Amino acid sequence: MTGAERRAQLKAQLSTSTSPISATMFAKQFGVSRQTIVGDISLLRANGVQIVATLRGYQVEDSTSPTAVLVCRHFPNDTADEMQRIIQAGGVIKDVAIEHPLYGQLRGELEIGTLGDLKLFLARVQQHQGHLLSELTDGLHTHTIAYDTPTQLAAIKTSLKAAGYLYQS
Repeated sequence: MTGAERRAQLKAQLSTSTSPISATMFAKQFGVSRQTIVGDISLLRANGVQIVATLRGYQVEDSTSPTAVLVCRHFPNDTADEMQRIIQAGGVIKDVAIEHPLYGQLRGELEIGTLGDLKLFLARVQQHQGHLLSELTDGLHTHTIAYDTPTQLAAIKTSLKAAGYLYQS
């Protein structure tokens, strides 16, 4: 199988899948390395396929939900509470971004939409002794939030504001 044929199959599977598929699963399926799959995904993205990386694997981006960018600020130990508030109000945390003085905007894809996703994210932070992007900016960061209704967005903002996480200058 050629690389182009493999990428066509990757695209087809991702387009029809209802759940994320990991690079490791694809690597086993196609008999190639995980890094080869990561490269294939990069090439598909470069050709305009909207693929996002989630904690559970790759999926085609769902662009049907409206999104909003919220500016937040809090200490690292408040991260779980902030994210849980967004999820419980019906939001999906698409990403986190900061404005870095040297590199400009730094963005990390998250795609956290369930409490299970949040637990997995927090476990990986702990497992890898990871640092949050917001630690580089004294807690100031943005999240792109997907939601279904304006009522959900209002509830998200209200909850974040009540906790003191919604940044207001």
